[in-house]
Parts: sequence; structure tokens; C-alpha cells
Amino acid sequence: MKDYLIKTLALKAGYDGTPVTEKIELNIRRGEVLTLIGPNGSGKTTLLRTLSKQLEPVAGTVLLEEEDLQVVKASELAKRMAVVFSDVLRPEQMTCREAVAVGRYPYTGRFGRLSEEDNVRIEKAMEQVRVKDLSDRLFTAISDGQRQRVVLARALAQEPEVILLDEPTTFLDIRWKAEFLEALKRLSSEQGLTVVLTLHEPELARLVSDRVACVKEGRLDRVGTPEEVFEGEYIAELFGMDAKLYERWYR
Repeated sequence: MKDYLIKTLALKAGYDGTPVTEKIELNIRRGEVLTLIGPNGSGKTTLLRTLSKQLEPVAGTVLLEEEDLQVVKASELAKRMAVVFSDVLRPEQMTCREAVAVGRYPYTGRFGRLSEEDNVRIEKAMEQVRVKDLSDRLFTAISDGQRQRVVLARALAQEPEVILLDEPTTFLDIRWKAEFLEALKRLSSEQGLTVVLTLHEPELARLVSDRVACVKEGRLDRVGTPEEVFEGEYIAELFGMDAKLYERWYR
């Protein structure tokens, strides 16, 4: 079995044949939390969408283990990979439990009937991120932080090997950010779940990540442990900040 779950080879990611990122060589290991950071417009979300097969590579290859992601069937991919992007599902008249149950669609067949095993998986997913007490509440009637955890439960109900998340802490207050990222870290360390996410806040990336990949002007500028990436004045340089200003506000 390979140490990596996802690997990119000379990857160019972009839109309509125009690359936004180039020469991306990245190995994403099983059971790690890998965070993509970098300035706005550097290509983080484009790269994440390509890793999730929402975008076709402009050039190069994404491997899921040893298989080209482009030939993996959608039904198989849905059982191995869950995606939580900023355009989050917002069901109007679903309870939170019904929203989580959507994650079982790869297993329920064409009629969407939930089996006893499906119901067990739904309950487990809700317990894992502590939203079981929200089961009967409408998804639209809970807080943003609670919604993010319900969406995470939906992703877990898919029983994936990897979860990809784009800016999952946006609009959350400090409590919900901490609880959400703590849940991701726990799932990775306890269950071997691979987590790939983008974050705006470097200080959060330092706390949650096993490794950090820095994207600058469409290229991987540095990849390493938080200790390696946050060394010296590098983060200030990555974001084009005055080093003293960064030190004052973020150290």
C-alpha cells in the first residue's frame, strides 16, 4: 500500500485551458492534515477543485493511489472522497439529520432508501462531530458554526478516505473555528482520515496541520511541517507583508 493517497505529477490547474497553477508536485499522505495557504488569487481553490475532480487538469495528472483520478468512476469516487466547499449545501426544509443522510447517497441505490446500516452510519457521523442534539432541527434554523459541523457530518457519512475543504472556517467566530478544526484534527489522528483544506488564517494552519503547502503566484513555494514553514520571516514574505507588522499582529 502506498504511503500517499493523492499525488500530483506536473499538474497545471485552471479554467478553460488557461492554467492558474503550474508544475504542482504534491504527495498527500494517508491520515495527515495538509493545509494550503497563500495570498488570495494564488490558486489554492483552483488546485483543490482539481484534486476533487470538479475541474479537469489543464495538464499533468492527479493520482488517487496509483489510479488517474480522471478515470475513477463518480460512484467510486463518492465512496472515497468527500468535498466541503464554500458553496455549501443549504437545504431549505431539511432537518439536520436529513441533511447528513444525503451523505449516504453513494450507498443507497437509485431509490435512496436508507438501510439499517445507513442509519447507523448517519448516527455515528453526527456523534463524531457532536451534532446529534440537532437532529430534528431545521438546517436553516441553526448557527453558521453548527451548519459547518452538520456539513462535516454529512461528509463523514460517506465514509471517505479523504475530505477536501475550502475555507471551512470563513464567517465562523473563534469558538466555532476552534471546535471545527479540533474535530478535523481528532478525526485524522484517531481514524486515519486524510484532510486537505485551504485556510485564510496562517495561525490556524500552524495549529491544525501536519504539513502546510504554500501557494504563491500559482506555484508551490514551500511544503513542510508547520515548524519548517513558519520559520523566520517566511510567512510575512509569502503574503507580501512587512515583517514587523506580521510579528505585531500574528505572533
